[in-house]
Amino acid sequence: MDDAVADLDAVAQAALVRSGEVSPRELVEESIRRIERLNPVLNAVIHERFEQACAEASSADLPAGPFRGVPILLKDLGAAMAGEPAHSGNRLLRELGARAPEDAALVRALRAAGFVVLGRTNVPELGLVATTEPAAYGATPNPWDLTRSPGGSSGGAAAAVASGMVAIAQGTDGGGSIRMPSSHCGLFGLKPSRGRVSPAPEPEFMEGHNAYGFLTRTVRDSALALDVAAGPQPGDAVTPPAPGAPFASFVDVDPPALRIGVLAPAEVNGHPVDPEVVAAVEQAARLLESLGHHVDEGYPEAMVDPAYLDRWVDLLSPSVASAFGDLERQAGRPLTDADAEPMAWWWNERGRRLSAVDHVENQAWRDDFRRRMAAWWHAGHDILLSPVLPMPPTPLGWFDGEEGIRRSVEVLRFTPQFNTTGQPAASLPLGTTRDGLPIGVQIAAASGREDLLIQLAGQVERAAPWRDRRPGLVARSAG
Repeated sequence: MDDAVADLDAVAQAALVRSGEVSPRELVEESIRRIERLNPVLNAVIHERFEQACAEASSADLPAGPFRGVPILLKDLGAAMAGEPAHSGNRLLRELGARAPEDAALVRALRAAGFVVLGRTNVPELGLVATTEPAAYGATPNPWDLTRSPGGSSGGAAAAVASGMVAIAQGTDGGGSIRMPSSHCGLFGLKPSRGRVSPAPEPEFMEGHNAYGFLTRTVRDSALALDVAAGPQPGDAVTPPAPGAPFASFVDVDPPALRIGVLAPAEVNGHPVDPEVVAAVEQAARLLESLGHHVDEGYPEAMVDPAYLDRWVDLLSPSVASAFGDLERQAGRPLTDADAEPMAWWWNERGRRLSAVDHVENQAWRDDFRRRMAAWWHAGHDILLSPVLPMPPTPLGWFDGEEGIRRSVEVLRFTPQFNTTGQPAASLPLGTTRDGLPIGVQIAAASGREDLLIQLAGQVERAAPWRDRRPGLVARSAG
């Protein structure tokens, strides 16, 4: 198979399979070759199921869905697949050999669409930090600069897609975990509205903040994958309204002139935003204006509420404490310092200090925050443009130690707000540093309006194409 075929996006790969020009087995084998060539450097794929994938790709029973034969990687956090490892980046679960008892609803949908699962990608322990350096499996570096982080918690997924191992990888986003790695690795990453993709059979972990989505190189891949993945399951707590048409149908349709507010501050509550990040947002604002949109400096004041991050940690940390309880039950003994990393222990201890009354008060604060945020969209804006992160890709090790724990919260200036509100938001790979590292910019819409984000992202992608920008590691490895 021509190596260029593997460089195509997932939609194009599926089209070649349908036309008979390429077989599913050929696509899968080429992705396996790329993983075997690149993974010794990137450590992005930590669990392989290559033999099973080849057998599934060759089977007449492979579903004839819209992604028939296209290889995909799943994140080692959520998206359970029966019989496959389920370690969540944790040493204890790795030692126990934990495996998923059943397929998640999302995984059933992906397999029914014809995707072939090659394995699972690296994550930080329990997804609690914006880098991917778990003690259980070791660090995943950024394909653009091996001394830098790919972000987290979908860092292994981002490194795999950016390096060309696969065209698409599944991710989760509880506070920016799709958008931040997409920003660091030059990808398109869309966090859907709360409930758009069902978490079934799992509960709504992290107070409903977690959302399932994908990391891709093109908007159309994410849109069609969302069509495949979206849909409620019986008993889901939240179900956003269905779009008027398939999400994929919006990619090539320019949106009407939108009212877009811009948040591009030099600092947020005393914490600086890197000038190159600010410049990337300002450049994106000029691009949007040139496309006929009405751009102003408005933004919801709640976005920069100085109380937000403390409230956010207090709201979510009891879920981590509950996860520690589950780890203890699986181990059949009290946990020791060796069973989890300092970052996870910090979250666990914070959660255990809170009373039930504290938690109810934090939930009430959350509901007020949601209303304050939503009021800005209700008053007439369609989109908020902002940074994804306050800095370009950070060095590996930047989140280590006590200082790293503090930094892990301080970097979350622009993304977790949309997990709290449940609104859709996406990272667009529009900016670069002087050294050529990617900088993403974020667009966010009102709850349930992924269609509008996809329309706008498709328009921007046509105006400022990014899909051919690839890390030097890929070219060196290919050569």
